[in-house]
Amino acid sequence: MPEKATKAKASDTPKKGSQIGIVESDKRDKTRTVVVSSMTRHPKYGKYIRQRTVLQVHDEKNTSHTGDIVEVVACRPMSKSKSWALHKVIESRAEKTAAMASAKAQAESVL
Repeated sequence: MPEKATKAKASDTPKKGSQIGIVESDKRDKTRTVVVSSMTRHPKYGKYIRQRTVLQVHDEKNTSHTGDIVEVVACRPMSKSKSWALHKVIESRAEKTAAMASAKAQAESVL
């Protein structure tokens, strides 16, 4: 009897209702402004249009900062405009700038 093929699922990724975006503002305590960009095709003219959705996200531990790439998930409404929660920080801007600085220093030392 053939065995059923099971799909491998990442245990840390939510099943649905998640978005990936960039933190635009981290000025408020436990709240971040995240921008989710997408490309859609115009139904009549066929031109691709860039769309931008601004989400107010709950960040309980204040772990994300401006410029970070984050994954957010839908949750119960926390306030009038905040119904998303931070799931994880995918790429930190601080790590990216540190890596670029070390690469630049290595390039200068070679010259």
